[in-house]
Amino acid sequence: MAIRAVLFDMDGTIWDAPIDWLAVRREIDLAVDGRPIYVQLMDLPSQERDRGIRILERHEELGVKNGRLVPGVEELLQCLRDAHVKCALVTNNSRRSVERVLARHPLSFDAVLSRDDGAMKPDPQAFLSVLKKLAVRPDEAIAVGDAHLDLIAAERAGIAEFILVGNKPWVRELLPVGVPHHKAVDLVEARAIIDQLLQPTV
Repeated sequence: MAIRAVLFDMDGTIWDAPIDWLAVRREIDLAVDGRPIYVQLMDLPSQERDRGIRILERHEELGVKNGRLVPGVEELLQCLRDAHVKCALVTNNSRRSVERVLARHPLSFDAVLSRDDGAMKPDPQAFLSVLKKLAVRPDEAIAVGDAHLDLIAAERAGIAEFILVGNKPWVRELLPVGVPHHKAVDLVEARAIIDQLLQPTV
């Protein structure tokens, strides 16, 4: 099946945000249980939840302020444009963070989904809702991310291919066993994998 869309995560994938997520969890006093921080916060009593959200948003703001584009992202997006492949940004970060990143670096995406817009990964609906907007089937898409949440969402949504970027030890420990995916050290290597996946099969 021909690939018609690539779905990108933001933090750690196309945006290098200097956030130590394990330290954020310790500051909020949240366990590492495989769920997104924001989802865990929704289970807390209101006072603890509000405190946790303030801490999370402060770190996210610093991640935008002190972050930078991951090398190779602009070239990769242009390559996909030239190949007439649609591109989307699907992140568990806030809409405010996404808008600030894209204001600094006006990358061209056909669709953008943040946690304020709908489902959060690993809920497959995060990918499925974007694919519906793009009029692309899951088996015609590639997802690119740096965490277990991205891989789980892609597998549940029936995404054709998934590329895991980076090599964080704590992420490796949370990856689901037996779910096929490609591994890339960085976006340059991810681009080479995507180029291969875009080639027509005989």
